[in-house]
Amino acid sequence: MNDTQTWYIVKQPAGNCEIVTSDKVDDDNLEIIEQWGPFSSQGEAIARRVGLIRSGKCQPV
Repeated sequence: MNDTQTWYIVKQPAGNCEIVTSDKVDDDNLEIIEQWGPFSSQGEAIARRVGLIRSGKCQPV
């Protein structure tokens, strides 16, 4: 895996948030309502997603 990979949290129409790489954010097939990032690691993105779920901005999967 590429060490310079960046991660994003994207909110989808169903209300749940998914952690994706920067490649997926640029994909036209991904429907994004809101996005947060970039994050330097997947672990940091996971921690932020937990915070977004707790604050009510995202639904748990």
